[in-house]
Amino acid sequence: MMTSMIRLQVFDDAGGAVDLAGAYLVGADCVPVRAEMEAGIGEVRCTKRSQGPAALSLMWSLPPFGSVMMETTRLMERERPYVLAVELARGRLMRISQKREDWGLFDYPGGEHLYERVESAKERFIEALVADDEHTAAIKGHESLTQAVSIGEELSLFHASVFLQRRKEQNQFPARPLGCGIVLGQKDDAYRNRVLEAFDFALLPVSWRTLESKQGSPSWDTVDPWLVWASKRKLPVRINPLVSFNKTHLPDWVFLYEQDYEAIRDLLTAHVRRTVQRLGPHVAMWDVASGLNAHNTFNLTFEQIIELTRLSSTLVKQLAPKATAIIDIIAPWGEYYARNPRTIAPMLYADTVATNGIPFDAFGLQFYFGVPVDGMYVRDMMQISATIDKFANLGKPLHITAVQVPSAAARDPGDNWGGQYNPALAGVWRQRWSEPVQAEWLQRFYEIALSKPFVESVTWRDLADTPGHYLPHGGLLREDLTPKPAYEQLMELRRNYFRRGRGR
Repeated sequence: MMTSMIRLQVFDDAGGAVDLAGAYLVGADCVPVRAEMEAGIGEVRCTKRSQGPAALSLMWSLPPFGSVMMETTRLMERERPYVLAVELARGRLMRISQKREDWGLFDYPGGEHLYERVESAKERFIEALVADDEHTAAIKGHESLTQAVSIGEELSLFHASVFLQRRKEQNQFPARPLGCGIVLGQKDDAYRNRVLEAFDFALLPVSWRTLESKQGSPSWDTVDPWLVWASKRKLPVRINPLVSFNKTHLPDWVFLYEQDYEAIRDLLTAHVRRTVQRLGPHVAMWDVASGLNAHNTFNLTFEQIIELTRLSSTLVKQLAPKATAIIDIIAPWGEYYARNPRTIAPMLYADTVATNGIPFDAFGLQFYFGVPVDGMYVRDMMQISATIDKFANLGKPLHITAVQVPSAAARDPGDNWGGQYNPALAGVWRQRWSEPVQAEWLQRFYEIALSKPFVESVTWRDLADTPGHYLPHGGLLREDLTPKPAYEQLMELRRNYFRRGRGR
């Protein structure tokens, strides 16, 4: 196999020590490519398994902004190494120019102070390009990058403020924009009242494993009480995931058939049919296929994954035609694809689903940050906003089917991450995760997401830090069900933008 190498110089006083824990390369059309990376003395070496230019994406320290995933422009192989800080600055300034054009922010009134700061960052970048030596270039490049990241996020928020106000004035918000995930075993009245107080619908985590832990003996005991409760209160329900190949969502017995695709297809068909027929009258939205782009437990082929997506969506639209059928994309930057060749890059999967006659109503996107695993390293708001925009180009409405960040940079008693959870390696957004930082992050994310006219809803993953939650400290309520600042911030957003109340 042919290989090619990209070398990048690093200096301790221009970005600090390089962390390659979540690093990967990105090729044409934003598709991650496979490569081996190593950090030598003052240098990062990336050996690609394919030809052509590629960008390096890695964690980068940017005090006081934080430590976030950054990306260079696509670079050609050459004998002389690039200066990493300069190429990261070039990449961010290029993306700012692209988004300013997309968003119409070159001369939009009210943003003049931001446009001036963009020019200042460009001046630092030019100084880096004409520097007499690589060390000076790296320092100037890092200064330019630090300015550019901060400005890019502020441009994203400025754009969001304009369109959020416009959406409010024109009464363009959907009827049910705010949702949250619940824990099925939670029966506390105070817990349920918080759901009713703040949200327009509830996400019920109902996996195949939950419903049929023993083959041929489906049980509805965990989900029925919530469906009855929600139905009495006219609270719409979304089910996630109907189909997922995440190991935690699959019953143990199904692995007896892991080498038999036809058997898996037939068993999955029976599961989908039975679940939709049984729960359909109570469910407004189905996450029909969730994460099939990233989780391929059975080593299925591309064609088989698409076939199962089509089969599941077709069954849902036949059996529950009035419900919204969502195809859910996880890890939307696709880092996993650079490491696992049996997965599908996010945009390739989404584009194939959108253009091959599969019957569904909307795409879903998930955003988790705060755990050092692929898809969950910290990103800044400009990257988030641009990624949401990218999926909108496929011509379907979008639902943010899950979003969550922690309120503390530590383990909690109820998490299941084990040795994987080390928040210090996952990045920092402005400051270490805390309850105030979580609240500020929530406000900015929701304002960006809900400013986009193609976004139909946003779902916070866990209501509370009660046993069974997903992300450590990721709930809006503490374990004792007292509200965190993030919950209060969400209520403030509701009062400001959704005064007509829950759209039931």
